[in-house]
Amino acid sequence: MGCNSLQEIAEKSPLVGIARLAAQSPLLRERAEVEYFRLEARSTLNRQSNGRRPFAWTINPYRGCEFGCQYCYARYTHEFMEMWDSRDFERKIYAKSDAADLLRAELRHGRDKGLPIALGTATDPYQPAEKQFEITRRILEVFADFQGLDLSITTKSVLLLRDLDLHRALARKHRFSIHMTVTTIDERLARLLEPKAPTPAQRLEAVRKLDQAGVRVGVNVMPILPGLNDAPRMLEALAARAAEAGACGLYANVLFLMPSAMKHFMPFLEKEFPQLVNRYHRLYARSAYLSGEYPEKISKFMAGLRVRYGLNGTRPEPLAAACHPQMTLPFCSGSV
Repeated sequence: MGCNSLQEIAEKSPLVGIARLAAQSPLLRERAEVEYFRLEARSTLNRQSNGRRPFAWTINPYRGCEFGCQYCYARYTHEFMEMWDSRDFERKIYAKSDAADLLRAELRHGRDKGLPIALGTATDPYQPAEKQFEITRRILEVFADFQGLDLSITTKSVLLLRDLDLHRALARKHRFSIHMTVTTIDERLARLLEPKAPTPAQRLEAVRKLDQAGVRVGVNVMPILPGLNDAPRMLEALAARAAEAGACGLYANVLFLMPSAMKHFMPFLEKEFPQLVNRYHRLYARSAYLSGEYPEKISKFMAGLRVRYGLNGTRPEPLAAACHPQMTLPFCSGSV
């Protein structure tokens, strides 16, 4: 599949940590251009130390994500496993099959300390692999045995409707919400940016069904990409559709472009939107985060849309980490 096999890499140099675990991971299944491996996990709850994010713990049932979003910041996580081709992030998927058992033990020992937990911050917990491995579902079944947690899920997938029974149970027992990422309602642009993710229309229909089921759901316009999905008319049309579907809030942030993500994103831009290449080089020449006039303008405009369309998260029992009217998250769906 292009790169050397993990076994070959291991033979050339000694591997340690997650790279060693990945090299030892057995192949579970192979189809088309995707390989699935079972990865031994050391923990399920991962402490979040980045002050930019409104949660304390993250859970990612998988490493790698088959949706293949061109802008995904999390491609760098495969580099920890000595995989330097950015495409391996969507071609080699690692399933943490023991995640649910580890989570149960961690929750029993009070590891969460009552702090917000976010499921799906680097990779999508409902990506295609979930249909076979059901790791996310087993994790939710564990949460259903507890109560009083601050819990959220972020996804682009309509597969989450399979677990509507569990979402209802979690909504009764926890401060729980779901966040559907919809970067644009332009179907063609969405297909270019997120090649294997469900269409925007499918995602918004899932928002409608979640709302009708009594599950708190918001829409993430993440990321906003300069010159691609940031036109005021596009953002307003998305806000209107989100409100019509029953979303409780609208959350947004400008593209966060790490060097590893830029290595993948810029060739995509050169092919599909060459007129934007120089602009992106200028914008991200000094930092992965944008600051100054552009993000401030976006933030102000989105705040206006939240007020105009009633998407300010003011319904009863808001989840502080996910349905706060001023909260924006600096990451794409999904998540290490």
